[in-house]
Amino acid sequence: MDYSEQVPPERLRPFAKQAWTLACDGPPGAWIPQTATPDGCIEIICRLRGRSRWEKEQPQAFVAGLNTRPVHFEVSADAAFVALRVWPWAWNAIARVRSPDLLDRWLPLELAAPGLRFTADPWEIVPPDEAVLAGEAAAIGASILLSNSVGDLVARTGRPYRWLQRWFEREVGVPPRTYLRLLRFQETLTAMQHDPSPLADHAAAQGYADQAHMTREFRRLAGLPARRARRKASGPFL
Repeated sequence: MDYSEQVPPERLRPFAKQAWTLACDGPPGAWIPQTATPDGCIEIICRLRGRSRWEKEQPQAFVAGLNTRPVHFEVSADAAFVALRVWPWAWNAIARVRSPDLLDRWLPLELAAPGLRFTADPWEIVPPDEAVLAGEAAAIGASILLSNSVGDLVARTGRPYRWLQRWFEREVGVPPRTYLRLLRFQETLTAMQHDPSPLADHAAAQGYADQAHMTREFRRLAGLPARRARRKASGPFL
């Protein structure tokens, strides 16, 4: 199984975290179990070949909402995908079904965002309207991605905590503390795949109280101990 990621151009980073591709080269009749861990994003996915199923068979183009828990799905052994990870507040600017209504579920793309088309080039889906890449939502989003705590986010945005709670309820679907927790988990999982440092060092670097705290988070959000998740991970997939 070949998995790869592509960082967006600088101009598009307020909109998307990254593009990714996944390609399998096995027999079409076989199924490969996968687990998607929470990454703080909405996934706009186009299947180029093969099949996939998450509770039920999925269409060629679909959107997977923000996950708050590990999600188990299957892909056929001949499947190939191209996809775009976009921030929830950016997704809301182009979609009919907003991020809060997509939590831990998926929908066909034609239902979630009528008129949106996805091809083998993931950047073709990026809206040309500069308003999507600027404005209040993009500014708040930029502050979120730089913040390590809710207190940090309050300071960066200059907004009261209650205002941020309402904004997250409307734009994301989970409280600020929960969303920052998901981002920290995914940053940690990514770092562990590229840095062979001991787990205790990663726990300290990412702001966990200790390695035991990080281990509890991995059991909740990956469904596996951190050491095993590190061995199995390809990006956010296990």
